[in-house]
Amino acid sequence: MNASNTTELMNTLGAQAKQASAQMAKASAAVKQHALRSLAALLRANVDELQVENAKDLERARSAGLAEPMVDRLKLTPQVLETCAQGCEQLAAMTDIIGEVTGMRQMPSGIRVGQMRVPIGVFGMIYESRPNVTIEAASLSIKSGNAAILRGGSEAIDSNRALANLVQQALTGAGLPADAVQLVPTTDRAAVGQLITMAQYVDLIIPRGGKGLIERISAEAKVPVIKHLDGNCHTYVDDPCDIAMAVKVADNAKTHKYSPCNATESLMVARGVAAAFLPQIGAVYAGKGVEMRCCPTSKAILAGTTGAILRDATEADWSEEYLSAVISIKVVEGLDEAIAHINRYSSHHTDAILTRDHMHAQRFLREVDSASVMVNASTRFADGFEYGLGAEIGISTDKFHARGPVGVEGLTSLKYVVLGEGEIRG
Repeated sequence: MNASNTTELMNTLGAQAKQASAQMAKASAAVKQHALRSLAALLRANVDELQVENAKDLERARSAGLAEPMVDRLKLTPQVLETCAQGCEQLAAMTDIIGEVTGMRQMPSGIRVGQMRVPIGVFGMIYESRPNVTIEAASLSIKSGNAAILRGGSEAIDSNRALANLVQQALTGAGLPADAVQLVPTTDRAAVGQLITMAQYVDLIIPRGGKGLIERISAEAKVPVIKHLDGNCHTYVDDPCDIAMAVKVADNAKTHKYSPCNATESLMVARGVAAAFLPQIGAVYAGKGVEMRCCPTSKAILAGTTGAILRDATEADWSEEYLSAVISIKVVEGLDEAIAHINRYSSHHTDAILTRDHMHAQRFLREVDSASVMVNASTRFADGFEYGLGAEIGISTDKFHARGPVGVEGLTSLKYVVLGEGEIRG
């Protein structure tokens, strides 16, 4: 597709989304529920057909030499599709927040002032690999009363087209515009450059993928972007703490899954509990083949651990997001040093303290500058589903608008509403 055709295509998608967004904003809760439940039913009824389309993507990916873990992310198994369907049903069952008015208060002038929850309008979603994101984004768009333009990865184009077709069937079946969720039909990379600069049509861009993609979008976009670049998450083992609990949580936070952005990448341990805690967690990590990049103190304590893979930590390790079986370990004097270290090196995604001291916990919650801050829990809980949001469209480490897992509320805004009875300003 040449440049002029791509520009024309994207302008058409933008204009259609803008028009559809007005209809979505005024759709009733019942109509949106109908669309979401219909989408769940369509996903279940079309498992075989979807797998035929998905097989085309899988075959193309393998022929191109894509690594098997990446191929695995492309798969639309019956289980993946059932999870998507359940997500649609969970969103349908959630209270509709669009049009909700909060904080209404009487002013001395006689007017009453409050805030109403409203949709953002049109958001563009740019994502890689996993075709199930098409359904997550579409369902959240429907629930939040927005229109969406979705640009999935070229490696999943056949799967995404098939899924988007079902979304549009569900929309029209509920009496909503099919253009409320549109998939960019071309794999031309120029379409992304166009989408992120169409401020006349698009109100928000959400990139979901690798650091390279997100950096590019953030640098080139002329539309607000919800993003996070890194997931350098910390678990701090405090003095005092429950050692057995700390071992269990630090194990889960690192090894439950290595690739998600909420996996712990850096373990800090208070000097007072290091001798008791580190040999135990070291044995766990050694048994699972986790490489430990250590400060001198932690390396000395872990030196006798059978099977341990120990390396000297470099300055770069404190900032690293490994996304693999590697963790950095540092012994700190206590809470003050832990908080200072996290605020310097963290990506401000998710950080946790494991402690028995209530005041330490409260200070950690107040002073650690991250999107999610936890006490006595695994960082792996930093997830929209686990937070009760129904689903998430991504995680934001920005401070404006949405922060942390972005669910329905993160795809909305607030406007002031003023109720009067003929008051005039004197």
